Amino acid sequence: MEVGRDPFNNPIYEEQEIEVEDVLVAPTSSDDVVNEMSLSGRKAVYTLAIPKGDMHDWEEKEVLFFGKRWKAFGIPLEGMDHLIPLKWNKKVMVERYE
Repeated sequence: MEVGRDPFNNPIYEEQEIEVEDVLVAPTSSDDVVNEMSLSGRKAVYTLAIPKGDMHDWEEKEVLFFGKRWKAFGIPLEGMDHLIPLKWNKKVMVERYE
């Protein structure tokens, strides 16, 4: 949410905590960890499954779960809703933050 402007007239934003219901959290597979380390140098610890219809921006966002802070990275992988039988269609990788 924009809360003002800096001296150069750039927007200043205040972070807001948004709760997203029904997100699944699973340890990232060892293959995905190795691939991400090779491609980006970042270590994916968990993978989040995001429910269909979620329109939040997940790129480079801070995520809170298990009482800790995590950072989403990379481009979320998203499938076509009608081709995915369950209620989750987006995959987001997170690394430890702090």
